[in-house]
Amino acid sequence: MWKTLRVSVLLLVLLIVAAQAWLDRVRTTSWRQTVTVGAFPVNADGSDVAGHYIARLRLTDLREVQTFIEQQARHYGITAAQPIELSLYPEQAAPPALPPGASWLGRAWWSLKLRWFRHRLLAKFERAPPQIVLFLLYHDPARGDTLPHSAGLQRGLSVVAHLFAAREQNAQNNIVIAHELLHTFGATDKYDPQSGRPTYPDGFADPGQQPRYPQLRAEIMAGRTPLAADQAVMPESLAEALIGPLTAREIGWGSAR
Repeated sequence: MWKTLRVSVLLLVLLIVAAQAWLDRVRTTSWRQTVTVGAFPVNADGSDVAGHYIARLRLTDLREVQTFIEQQARHYGITAAQPIELSLYPEQAAPPALPPGASWLGRAWWSLKLRWFRHRLLAKFERAPPQIVLFLLYHDPARGDTLPHSAGLQRGLSVVAHLFAAREQNAQNNIVIAHELLHTFGATDKYDPQSGRPTYPDGFADPGQQPRYPQLRAEIMAGRTPLAADQAVMPESLAEALIGPLTAREIGWGSAR
């Protein structure tokens, strides 16, 4: 009896989660109304450098992300005056961490913990909470030149972005944020997971270009600009990136050219 009850409760929870995921998908990819996005900075390593950086962080440092989405939306015929509205919130504690090398089950459990963390966080704010939450985890660059893997979750509408706490890194931080934000709308990665290089043709900004290399811009979900068959570099800023036709269709821009 107790086993049957536990299974029934679990199935009910999964049904509710699935229904909520479907509603979130509909609300955030209709593009008829502005989607609100909240950025919550986090001192990921507890360093003074990250703390000072966050204290000076302003919405203007992140505005390029909103501008990029707006410009690309217009290119694909989206008529909403403001597709997304990005707001900066006060510094918060770190969300649950995804264990390195987590299995599928481990990632699913982490996703549920992240949703609960997000729910408790948003419950503290009196104004209407943002539909999508960006956890911006800042690290002292002096502690290492590599960062943990960032993640954007469509189911749960949350981003965990690992970034460098340095103003000279703002432009490339914004590339990471935009990439992960688009995951929450349903965009998929367009790079080879082994090499990290963009996949042809959907990971190329201009797949019809002749000669194919070097490309001049990056497809945002590929994250890098292909310079040669075995070479790709991260763009300097979102001005050197675009949303390709497949990504546009994935996020609900049905009139993708």
